[in-house]
Amino acid sequence: MIKKSILMVIAVLAIGFYSNRAFAQAAATAPTGDLVVTLSGNADYNVTAALLRAANLGTTLKGAGPYTIIAPSNIALAALPAGKLDSLMADPAKLAAVLKGHVIVGKFDKAELIKTLGSGTPTLPTIDGNKLTLSVTDKHLTFTDALGNHAKVIAFDILGTNGVVIGIDGVLTK
Repeated sequence: MIKKSILMVIAVLAIGFYSNRAFAQAAATAPTGDLVVTLSGNADYNVTAALLRAANLGTTLKGAGPYTIIAPSNIALAALPAGKLDSLMADPAKLAAVLKGHVIVGKFDKAELIKTLGSGTPTLPTIDGNKLTLSVTDKHLTFTDALGNHAKVIAFDILGTNGVVIGIDGVLTK
C-alpha cells in the first residue's frame, strides 16, 4: 500500500514536471467565448468544433456548464481510418455518441486533472454516462475510455467562458 502511494506521488510530480516542459504554451488569456467558439478559433481544434455542431451538441456546449472537452486535434482526426470521419458526419446520432464520450461535466483544468490522478480513483464521468480513466503513460497524462481506446494529452487549459478544453492526440470511443 505504501509503495503504491509513493508511486502515485511520483507519477503526479512527473506529470507536473514533464507537462510544464513538454507542453509549453502561451500564458492563458481571458476567455472570450464559449467552448465551441473557443475551439472554432483554434487552428489545431477547429475540426472538433465543426463536428460538435454537426452532431447538434453545439447548443448544449454553449450552456452555462462548466464543461471540459477532451478534444482530438485536427491531426488526430485526420489519422482516423479512411472514410471513418465521413461515415460519422453522415450519421449525426453516431457522431454525437462518439463526441459525448469526450465531454465531462465540470471544469478539469491541468491542476484538477493532476489532483484527480492522485485521488486514488482517477476516473471522470462523461456526459454519455461512461467514464474516462486518467493514467501516466510514457511521461504523459493519458485518457482511456471503457473500450480501452486511449489518447495522450497534448495541450492543457484552453479556456472558454463556460469551461476548458484539453487537447489530445487521438479519438476516444471510436
